[in-house]
Amino acid sequence: MPLVKLFARQTLTKPINLQSIQSKLCSIWNTKPNTTKLILTRVDDWTDESFAEDVYVDIRAYGKAERTREMVLDGMEKVQGAFGEEGLVANVRLETYEGERYFHVPPKEAK
Repeated sequence: MPLVKLFARQTLTKPINLQSIQSKLCSIWNTKPNTTKLILTRVDDWTDESFAEDVYVDIRAYGKAERTREMVLDGMEKVQGAFGEEGLVANVRLETYEGERYFHVPPKEAK
């Protein structure tokens, strides 16, 4: 768990401290930094909805049996709180996937 994609407008002047947020998310989900990847993408704009978010947070995580709907929703609220501690309003989305349908080819280690 998890891959965390962060989207923020180019015009956002608030800082986004990825290392601090990663540490908080690892604590929330009980994961390690090497399995909790954060990717920040700055965008020109997005369609306005009824949310006034600074950051759109898209999380993709392995669907384990212990990750019940209630546990995941509670964790998502904690994720929102973690962003709040950083002074950011987050709109959080989380999608789980089945392990047999996940593939990953990391770069080879340097020798």
